[in-house]
Amino acid sequence: MADKIYNVLFLCTGNSARSILAEAILQKDGAGRFRSFSAGSFPKGQVHPMALEVLKAYGFPDKGFRSKSWDAFSGPDAPQIDFIFTVCDNAAGEVCPVWPGHPTTAHWGIEDPAAVEGAGQRDAFLEALRLLRRRIELFLALPIASLDELALKARLRQIGEQDGASAGAQGAAAA
Repeated sequence: MADKIYNVLFLCTGNSARSILAEAILQKDGAGRFRSFSAGSFPKGQVHPMALEVLKAYGFPDKGFRSKSWDAFSGPDAPQIDFIFTVCDNAAGEVCPVWPGHPTTAHWGIEDPAAVEGAGQRDAFLEALRLLRRRIELFLALPIASLDELALKARLRQIGEQDGASAGAQGAAAA
């Protein structure tokens, strides 16, 4: 159905950097078609300041984000999630809550920019932003309503394997 607004949850361990970046990117680029959320298995309790700085510098929303537990999305009052993307390897390997509605899931691992300290940290955040934006662009280009569940899962997995540099040619060929 073309009018459906899909809910997307980005998961990471700390919910302070990568998942926040992804939430902001989809909030802007998927506006009207997608609602984005983020959470963590062991949330740090605050958003990394460099994540907000990079988002603001590149024209993405940088207000209203908070580091929160994935438990907020597993209860009866939680929004019905259609897609869940893990953006860090630790969260992908953890035992997740049972998600109401059985959303489609994929792993889109990105190196943790918050693990980089000193002069290279901003560059690490910019690289994470670039990779996540490219994967989200490919996701937004999918004909979701016309794909069966197996084809959709395969495409989402392929997107997670993209490095950003070759994603354009491969993504266009797959579409």
